[in-house]
Amino acid sequence: MLINPTTIHENHSSRHSQKNRTREINPSCVCQNLLIMTYTLFIGNKRYSSWSMRPWVLLKTLDIPFEEKLQLFKPGLRQPDFLAFSPSGKVPCLHDGATSTIIWDSLAICEFVAESHPGAWPADARARAFARSAAAEMHSGFPAIRDECSMNVGIRIELATRSEALQRDIARFNDLFSEGLEKFGGPRLAGKEFTIVDAMYAPIASRCKTYNIELEGTAKEYLDRLFDHPAVQAWIQDGIKETAREPGHEEDCLRSGKLLQDLTK
Repeated sequence: MLINPTTIHENHSSRHSQKNRTREINPSCVCQNLLIMTYTLFIGNKRYSSWSMRPWVLLKTLDIPFEEKLQLFKPGLRQPDFLAFSPSGKVPCLHDGATSTIIWDSLAICEFVAESHPGAWPADARARAFARSAAAEMHSGFPAIRDECSMNVGIRIELATRSEALQRDIARFNDLFSEGLEKFGGPRLAGKEFTIVDAMYAPIASRCKTYNIELEGTAKEYLDRLFDHPAVQAWIQDGIKETAREPGHEEDCLRSGKLLQDLTK
C-alpha cells in the first residue's frame, strides 16, 4: 500500500473529536524515519564476536531500528559463506537498503550511522576529537589483549600469565579512561552521553570480566558502568544463551589459563 508522505489521517477518540482530521507533516521527516528502518546488520556469534558487538551496541543505545542477521562461525579462520553478504568475508557488515550501501567494518559502520543520527559522537568539538582518537586507538591497537584474552562472554578464566605487552595494554586503559573522565566529567568516556567511543570499548569491559582483569580508580568505575550498560548486558546475555560452539574460539580461551566458571551451566 502506498502512503502519501505529506499527510497522515488520524482517527481521534471521542475525547478529542469524532471526525477524522488531517495533520500536515514534513515529508523529509517521513523519509528520514523510513531510512533508519532499512538497516540490516550481519553479526557473528555473540559469544565471540567483539567486532560485531560494537555497532550492535551503538544501534541499540541510540534506539535505531535494524534487522539483525546472526551468522554462526564455522571451524577455521576463513568464513567463505560470509562473502554472500560481506565484501571482506567478515562481520560485522551493515546493509542500508534505502541507499543500497554496504559497510563492512565496525568503525566504518559507526561513522556511517553518525552521518544520519545525531548523538553518535559527542556534540562538543574537544570531546569529539578525543572520542575519535580513542575509538581509532581501539580499532587499530591493543594487540596483546586481543591475542591473549580472546572474546568469550560465557566463561570465566584465571590467566596463567600476563605478558609485558598485556600489562602495557592494561596500563594504557587505565590512563586513557582516567583522562577522558577527568577532561569531560563522565560518566561516559567523553562526557555525559554514551557515544561511539563507549561502544568501541564495550568488548574490553567483557574481556576484563572474563579474565578477571581489574583496572584502577575511576577507570575501573567507568569499565564497571560500561559492563552494566543495558545494551552491553543485552548482548552478553544473548551470548551466554547461545548454544553454538566454535572449537577454535573455545580452545583459544582455554589456552590462556584455567577455566573457573561456565556461565551457561
